Amino acid sequence: MITLGLNAAFHDSAAALVADGTVVAASEEERFTRIKHGKRPVPFSAWELPFHAIDDCLRQAGITLRDVDHVAYSFDPREFVGNRIEPGQSTLVLPLEPSKADRGDWENPWDPLFAAYVANAPAQLADGAPHHLRKRLSGVSPASAPYRWHFVNHHACHQASAFLAAPFARCAVMTLDGRGERATTTYGRYRNDRYEPLGQVDMPHSLGMLYEQVTSHLGFLHSSDEYKVMALAALGSPRFRDHLQSHIHLAPDGRYTIDPIDLTALTGPRRAVGESLGERHLDLAASLQDVLEHTVLRIAAWLRETSGERHLAMAGGVALNCVMNARLRDSGTFDAVWVQPAAGDAGTALGAALWVDGQQRRDPPEPGSFAPRAWRMEHAYLGPAFDDEEIERQLKWAKLPYERVDDVAGVAARLLADDQMIGWFQGRMEYGPRALGARSILASPIDPAMQARLNELKDREDFRPVAPAVPQEKLADWFKPAGANGGESPFMLFVYDVVPGRSDRIPSACHTDRTARVQTVDARTNPRFHAVLDAFGDLTGVPVLVNTSFNVRGQPVVCTPKDAIEAFYSTPLDALVIGSFVVRKRPGNAT
Repeated sequence: MITLGLNAAFHDSAAALVADGTVVAASEEERFTRIKHGKRPVPFSAWELPFHAIDDCLRQAGITLRDVDHVAYSFDPREFVGNRIEPGQSTLVLPLEPSKADRGDWENPWDPLFAAYVANAPAQLADGAPHHLRKRLSGVSPASAPYRWHFVNHHACHQASAFLAAPFARCAVMTLDGRGERATTTYGRYRNDRYEPLGQVDMPHSLGMLYEQVTSHLGFLHSSDEYKVMALAALGSPRFRDHLQSHIHLAPDGRYTIDPIDLTALTGPRRAVGESLGERHLDLAASLQDVLEHTVLRIAAWLRETSGERHLAMAGGVALNCVMNARLRDSGTFDAVWVQPAAGDAGTALGAALWVDGQQRRDPPEPGSFAPRAWRMEHAYLGPAFDDEEIERQLKWAKLPYERVDDVAGVAARLLADDQMIGWFQGRMEYGPRALGARSILASPIDPAMQARLNELKDREDFRPVAPAVPQEKLADWFKPAGANGGESPFMLFVYDVVPGRSDRIPSACHTDRTARVQTVDARTNPRFHAVLDAFGDLTGVPVLVNTSFNVRGQPVVCTPKDAIEAFYSTPLDALVIGSFVVRKRPGNAT
């Protein structure tokens, strides 16, 4: 049985393909269109399906759309519309100029158009594919599609992306994001192949939207730049904490409400884009981060007691906040915490596919029950790959000087030990927002100036930290608490303290507070990246590398060899290690 999962309603459009309980592929639309997040989360973009990501998933599986048994879309338009139309009715009133129309029963005058676009997704998939992608996507009629279509609740998809991917046989589940159809936060319990919802928080009360509000007030792009606010928080003092916290009211059942907050009255006018950051901006970020952590810790304590589970699986955009995740991990509320690496909306494509696959394979079918799991998410390398033949063809076409090397890891390590910044392009691409050693920029953490060099290369703000990668078996030598979550952090979703006395050895991998967002690298799941870390450690005594995404500001992470070459030659990168080939800007023998 083959199930195709789609996310397209909001942002981070994506597709995922599951065959008999095993994930075959998962890709994000932005990687192919080169439009960050795939599209902006505005109502009139809801018609866009992730056709390039769908095509890639089908290509990886060697099938066409006609071979798919189920299509799962991670949003339910009927639930979103609710009682705003009569049962059985299929007509909505769409104002000619929604921005000038009365909202009526809707939260937003654009909502009818949004709902109509989402409801039309089955027909759009059947006959709306771009001409150049029709080889795998044509031959399907809207009236007689060979697959069964499923609209799946948005938060159910987030939840499934966690509990059906986590390494736990049973666990509590918590999802926090901006919003779904109505829910903004959901809680559940997974055990004995059955999922039981334990509660939810509905619009307009949302920790994710509160974070978005502050992100916008600080002059950043909401639904995109929240991670910048998290980084900024380490530089400020939480002097607005009590005021923000007084607007959040927690109930005994895990629910909460948030009163409207006038940030202008609290901290002054909204920061203009490009305006210098002042103390009030840093302090607002610090206050928001502190309030988020405090609130989530209290909710988690309730969930631990209510669920009776010792392990927690998380998803939703808020779960990409690695500082919050680390505080929850270290609180001892749960024995272990696992976060879906594609925790944002891209991950709902995976969750939708897993939800429908698990329910359809259940025999006999039973609401809330799933077939026994056949897969767990040990890595996020689920995107496209390019072999040496394809890479060399692109290098020759571009008329570039290059050399093929036998010891790719050894050559890369020597370049890095020479303080060169390299583009690293290997294997299948990552699914989710983090570069995890497939499409990465790598550099030595030893030179204190390296962080500034990397931020300049990527045209990023000076306060932005870069993250260290370390062999999993050497985590305890450099970071603590090394035993947390089984000594694994493969998805760069938790911060760690640097072991005392070690921060001076890796100054460019540390944040100002001597913490680091660590990625542990397993030789099983990424042997070539692991080998580079080992080789660099042999040369320098430091088996740690700075790992940041292979892209430039405003661009998605590179996907194809062509993307990598363009990024390499438009930045101050010193070398490109792509497959078995090395391309350099400086003369000399890399080997």
